[in-house]
Amino acid sequence: MIKSPKVTLRYQQIKDAKRFFKIFQSPNFTYFNVRVKTVEEEREFLRKNKEKRKNNSEHNFSIIYKKKLVGAVGISIQRRSYIGEIGYFIDEKYWRKGIATAAVKLVEEIALKKLKIRRLEIYCHPKNVGSRKVAEKSGYKKQAILKKYYDRGNGNLENSVLYAKIIDN
Repeated sequence: MIKSPKVTLRYQQIKDAKRFFKIFQSPNFTYFNVRVKTVEEEREFLRKNKEKRKNNSEHNFSIIYKKKLVGAVGISIQRRSYIGEIGYFIDEKYWRKGIATAAVKLVEEIALKKLKIRRLEIYCHPKNVGSRKVAEKSGYKKQAILKKYYDRGNGNLENSVLYAKIIDN
């Protein structure tokens, strides 16, 4: 467990699947790139987390706020071991409370101390104002608008805003 005054992070557990699935079902979850169809599909994703950590491809955490599971945050390391992509989601009941920003700061500590990452990136849909604010409040700088970057599974490619932060020693 990793704690800040606002949130606690712990490795995701299979028992988190129902809660995550419920969060994903909100009609206001329009900009999140994951489309989970069943609780079992979410369980299957969570079952793979230990292997992903072992392979250093993903490090996924549940976000606990006031003893409640309210979302998740993770680091994905796909192409280069010194670059990590941070992703996060929060239950809409807990939006605008600084929870995602606090979780991003904790994940940065893990990235720096444990994973030796030197560049962190956050990708956001241009219309996702909340996620963009999290990136900016966390000290990330807008670097580009990536044209036709996301395939959301509906046949349409959508733009993304790239934010990045360089971590110096």
